[in-house]
Amino acid sequence: MLQIDSSKFDNFKTRLNFFFSIRDKEKMLQYYSDNLKIKKKIIKSADKICDHKFDLLGSGLNDLGEDIKWNQDFKTGFIWENKFYKDIEIVNLNNNADVKVPWELSRFQHLFTLGKAYWITNNQKYYKEFKKQIEDWIEKNPIEMSINWTCTMDVAIRAVNWIYAYFLFEDKIDNDKKFKNKLNSSLYSHGKFIYKNLENKGKFNNNHYLSNLVGLIFLGLYFGDFKLSKFNKPEKWLNYGLSELEKEMFIQNNEDGTNYETSTSYHRLVTELFLFPTILAEKNGYNFSDEYMNRLELMFNFIMSITKPNGKAPLIGDADNGRLVIFSNYYGWEKSDFRHLLSIGGVYFNRDDFKYLGQDYQEDCLWTLGKTYTLKKLKKANLKSKVYKQGGYYILRNDSIYCVVRCGELSLRGQGGHSHNDQLSFELNVNGNDFIIDPGVYVYTADYKMRNLYRSTKMHNTLYIEGFEQNDFYEKDLFNMKEQSFAECLEFNDTIFLGEHSGYKHKPGVIHRRRIELKENKLIIEDNLLGDLKRDAYVILNLSPEVDLKEEENSLILTNKSEQILLQNIENYSVQETLISYSYGEKLISKKILINIKQSNKLKISREGS
Repeated sequence: MLQIDSSKFDNFKTRLNFFFSIRDKEKMLQYYSDNLKIKKKIIKSADKICDHKFDLLGSGLNDLGEDIKWNQDFKTGFIWENKFYKDIEIVNLNNNADVKVPWELSRFQHLFTLGKAYWITNNQKYYKEFKKQIEDWIEKNPIEMSINWTCTMDVAIRAVNWIYAYFLFEDKIDNDKKFKNKLNSSLYSHGKFIYKNLENKGKFNNNHYLSNLVGLIFLGLYFGDFKLSKFNKPEKWLNYGLSELEKEMFIQNNEDGTNYETSTSYHRLVTELFLFPTILAEKNGYNFSDEYMNRLELMFNFIMSITKPNGKAPLIGDADNGRLVIFSNYYGWEKSDFRHLLSIGGVYFNRDDFKYLGQDYQEDCLWTLGKTYTLKKLKKANLKSKVYKQGGYYILRNDSIYCVVRCGELSLRGQGGHSHNDQLSFELNVNGNDFIIDPGVYVYTADYKMRNLYRSTKMHNTLYIEGFEQNDFYEKDLFNMKEQSFAECLEFNDTIFLGEHSGYKHKPGVIHRRRIELKENKLIIEDNLLGDLKRDAYVILNLSPEVDLKEEENSLILTNKSEQILLQNIENYSVQETLISYSYGEKLISKKILINIKQSNKLKISREGS
């Protein structure tokens, strides 16, 4: 694809009715005057960006120097040579380079923070830094000629963030014709590239294809009826994006509102990918069907249901920190906290329960819907036990105990791309304190051995039989897992979960059945192996790094802050060191309990003193 002559955009001015405009500046500034801590943090973060200090995908804060190398994994120093995008070797499992690092940086999600600082301070240095980075990136990443053109998803997310940045710096860009033309020329090339390189060639589409559609919708609305030729019409990008997004809502999201990639973290990303183009399309006269809108609201219901008493969500399945736009707390956003979406959804769907849970994230709501809300008349969200059968999530909860159980098909209708061997695994939170948690992900292709470890059965809070996986996978095929477990819930109500999986049926010849009963201050977990087992089997419990453990005769006392729980009916057990990953690229040392069982085991977990 040839570079487009930027002079062709001399007379172009977008007519897009965006989420916000310069006319909203006074309202935005009032919010930050009322929230001085947030204001100070934005300016501090924007200054870090100006200093080229980034913390991405577990890197820690890195100084990238004056000359940013956009094609480098700055965690390892590996650099991808600039050449035609289809000729670039994206992944080599024999080295530890992570292509996600340059991709993540080149999504430009940091620009929103720069733009906010510009609005707040009117300091021209933030515009100069924005302009400098865009021009530098365009020069160092010729169209179709760098690692940053090898994934259409990232091309689309970059385009969306550039459009957000345009409206933040609109007053300066419109008076900087040469730069404006260069920016628009590159944005137009992004649209052409996305339309030519759609990620819909496999049997099942996923979040990559959704992001492609989001990019086309944003770019199609941005350019409107402007076109360079009859073959490259932004109206065509827009119509295709809108039509396909409507279809994908019902392909990728189940009737219960869960996403078929069976990952809570990807559910957050996918919800963003549907929500923001939906709102933008509405603001510009395009509407989706009532059925589409109902399904979107159900996606928010699921986010609300899985939210733990501490505000976090369990990180079930894969998690790579994926976002579309980062509106708030750029350097410090909590990877397992999805409540920013509930804040927006509360206003958008007029739901007090969403608003209540999302009340601390009103900055996101302000930039998306132009308003915040008061808390005076909001009732506390009344969350109860809930089943999401199609997604494979079963939530048992009362006033003090939260327990979520994974039991369902693998992602992408059994293909297993973002699934782990976590059937019948669970998380336990007591009075807002995490005790038993999912271990997370750590990394993907940068270390295939660690990738395989974190998706293995022995890393999850389920029953592991020595030498076997619930579902087999190949060592270097990192996004496939053969469906063998076929997990099924046999009984569920407000206090009882009963389920089983067949992942061991044709291996050591047994079926694992687990029953979990929730009482007022107790959780009874009963494991049974149906069949004759002749190998060692272990019930595994991964503890939060915040938990202290004290051993007593036939019992363990676990303490997190001021909360204590007692584990009883454990005799033949060991405590080992393990690794927990709360965020992609990061790992923490913790402990796990392995309870050696024969055919059955009945574990009683109770709040101390109950």
